[in-house]
This record gives sequence, structure tokens and C-alpha cells, in this order.
Amino acid sequence: MSRSLAAASLVASLMAAGLATGCAVGPDYVPPRSDLPERFHGQSQVDQRQAAANADLVRWWEGFGDPQLTRVVTLALAQNLDLARAVARVAQAQAGVGAANAALLPIGSVSGQAARAYQSVETPLGRILDSRPGFDRHGSAYELNGNASWELDVFGGLRREREAAIAEYQASEAGAVAARLAVAAQTADLYIAIRGLQARLVIARDQVRTRQDLLSTVRLLNGKGLAADLQVSQAEGALAQAQAVIPELEQGLDAATNALDVMLGSPAGTGAAQLEDADVPAAPGIAGIGAPADLLQRRPDLIVAERHLAASNARIGAAMAEYYPKLSLSGLIGNATSVSAGQLFSGGASQAAGVVGLRWRLFDFGRIDAQIRLARGQEAEMLAAYRLAVLQAGEDVENAFTALVKREEQAAVLTQGVDALRRARGAAFAAYQKGVVSLIEVLQADENLLRAADAQVQARAGSARAAVGAFKALGGGWQPSEPTATALAPRPRNP
Repeated sequence: MSRSLAAASLVASLMAAGLATGCAVGPDYVPPRSDLPERFHGQSQVDQRQAAANADLVRWWEGFGDPQLTRVVTLALAQNLDLARAVARVAQAQAGVGAANAALLPIGSVSGQAARAYQSVETPLGRILDSRPGFDRHGSAYELNGNASWELDVFGGLRREREAAIAEYQASEAGAVAARLAVAAQTADLYIAIRGLQARLVIARDQVRTRQDLLSTVRLLNGKGLAADLQVSQAEGALAQAQAVIPELEQGLDAATNALDVMLGSPAGTGAAQLEDADVPAAPGIAGIGAPADLLQRRPDLIVAERHLAASNARIGAAMAEYYPKLSLSGLIGNATSVSAGQLFSGGASQAAGVVGLRWRLFDFGRIDAQIRLARGQEAEMLAAYRLAVLQAGEDVENAFTALVKREEQAAVLTQGVDALRRARGAAFAAYQKGVVSLIEVLQADENLLRAADAQVQARAGSARAAVGAFKALGGGWQPSEPTATALAPRPRNP
């Protein structure tokens, strides 16, 4: 008996201490440190770029100076279905926080019943009861009770679960922001790709017209005996090669346009008419690049990874709380009678009960230890994932900076080359008409000009797309102080 009293006294002391201090077992979360350089390696080259305009990181797509680009990005942010899915996940995580908060509070319920019974005298029990004076074959029973129970979170297991739920909710909010950034960047990338393909089609069709003119000239000369049949065949073959490029470019343009329609939440094939041919937008300058450490607060995917880490840390405490006893309080108050409903609330029909519950896992053959090892392993995984995400974020920025600068350098060199090759082609054609050079020189000049002009357009589009990649890598399009889920919810489209 003395041992039982001592054990009970120990349990009571532990619970009293836990309730008094509000302690929660398990490690308290400490955000990880990341050793990052003071500046990006490619930042100086990006700062030295000559751009017509600068774009800030909040609404960077407006810095391209293209109203159509601004229009499609705005539509995508309002109508994209991936963004709608991300916002729905925020609502789910918010419900998880509500459930975790509710677990810390008492539970109350009301129950009641009314029964009417009839006892047949043809049964053995009925015969026995019928032999008694005043037996009533009809019986009634009424009951109404109020119940309440409360699990006291003495050692903080439920509070750790609440910490994890809140962290997961914050991660889902940051995930919605990451989806918003991805939608804006992918929409802008598709738009620039479309403009690049349109410009390449213009060049290819110009080349077809040039070779058609060349073929007409060769046939005219052939009719006068000044050009051989071989030259006619060469001109026809060159025209066919130029014409064969167009279907491939058209197919790529259709695919990019269809992808843009889906990004805007529209059926594929509905937006092509609204994107008439236009120039590839020039890449703007980048204002407010900041330091690599700013990515930790600016890039939503890093915030997602950090919040997952915080949640996994809280779950260690939730697992460790299973080592300790669980204390619960429950009570019942109500009325019951088997006479009549009018006597249900009489003093003699009342009933009440109070219960103090204790649950303590004294041995479980290592189950709690396994759960704690699992939680610690998950936290180690989340920590490694966070550190990797930080490194990859810096890699994204550096690669985007390099692509932006080098593609612009390539475009500048190709612009000079196109001008020179255009003059060379004109000179070759004039010399051919005078019989100074053969048709081969003219066709070679055409081919060189086509390749250089096509490469120039691709370099211009590549630099603009690299700028989009840089804005995305820097976490542009969101400020950490802004509301997320409500503000990001796509608006329904008009039918």
C-alpha cells in the first residue's frame, strides 16, 4: 500500500509541476544558420548592364514595357488553376490548426433518450411478471445527460502538435506564394517564347520569299540560256529547304500558345488570335537585387522548407510526451427516470459523476523510442533539405545572372553579324546577276544570313527569358509582409 501511495504522490507531483510551469517536453525550435556570401558572384556584371528600364522585384513583369505581357501575367494570377489548388491546400492546413487548437480545450456533449416498452405475457418473463399484483405491461424510460471531458496537456504533447500544425499552415501559405511566383514566371516565359517563335517565323518566311525571288530570277536566266538547268534545280532545292523550316516553327508556336492558354485557365487554342506578331520584349534592368542572405526571407520555397523543418522539430516533442502520464478530467450531470417524462427533472431523478483519468505507458517494448527516432530522423531529413534548398537558390540566381549577361552579349555580336551578312548577300546576288559569281555563292550567303538572323532572335528571346529566371530566382513578386492565401485566391471567371 505504501508503494502505491508513493507512486501516486510522485505522479501528482509531476503533474502539478507540469501544470504550474506549462512545460513542453522536447527540443525548442532554433532556426538554422546559413553561411552565405555577402554578394552574388555575377551581381557586378548584372549591375553594369545597359537596359532601357529597371524592374523592381514586386511587379517585375511590368518592367519589360510590354502591355500584352502585363495583361497575360495579370490574367494568369487571377485565373490559374495551379494557384487555386495551392490556395485550397492553405485552407486544408488552416483546418489542421483549428483541430490542434481544439485538442487543447474541453469537449462537451449532450445525450438524451426516451423509450417505450411493452412486455408480452406469453413469454416466460411475462408470465412471471404477470403473476405479480399491479404489473404494468407498458413501461417508459427517459434520460437526459450533459457530458464533458478534458485531457490536460501536462507535458506539452498537444502543444507540440499545435506548433507542428501552425508551422505546416505557414508552409502552405508560403507554398501558395511560391505557386504565384511560378505562375507569373512561367506565363512570362511562355509569352516571350511565343514572341521569339513569331519573330523566327517572320525571318523564315522572308527567307522563303527571297528564295522564291531567286528561283524566279534563275528561271528567267535559264529561259534566256544564261543559266544551266542545274542552277534551277539548286534554287528549287534551296526554296524547299526554307519552306520546310516553317511547319516546325508553326508547330512549336501552336504548342507554346496552347500552354499559355492553359496557364490562363482557358481551353487550349482560344488565345492565339489575341497575340498578333510583335517584337521580343527587351530584358529590363534588375533593381533591388540585395544580398544572398535576403533570399532566406524573400524566396517562398525556402520559407516552405524552413517551416517544414520547424514542424518536424515540434513532432519530436510530441513523440517524447508519450513517455509521460496522461491526465484527463470528465464529468456527467443529468436526469433519468423510468416513470414519466414529467418526473425527469425532479430531485430524485438527477444523476451526476466526476472522473479523474490516468493513462501511463509503463512499458511498450520500445514503441515510443522508435517513434522518437523516427521523428528525429525526419527532422534531420528536413534540415538537410533546407540547407540544400538554400544552396540551390543561390545556384539559380548565379545561373540566371550568367545566362542573362552572356545571352545579351551573344545577341549584340549576332546583330553586328546579321548586318554584315545582309550586305554580303546583297553583294553576292548583284554579282550573280552580272555573272561574276555562281549561284552557290548566293545560296551560301542566304543560308548564312538565315542562320545568323535566327540565332540573333533566339539570343534576344533567351536574354529576356533569363531575366524572367533571374526575377524568379530572386523571389520577385512577393513581399513577406503581404497576406497570402486570401490575397492570392484566383477570382472566378465570367462565363
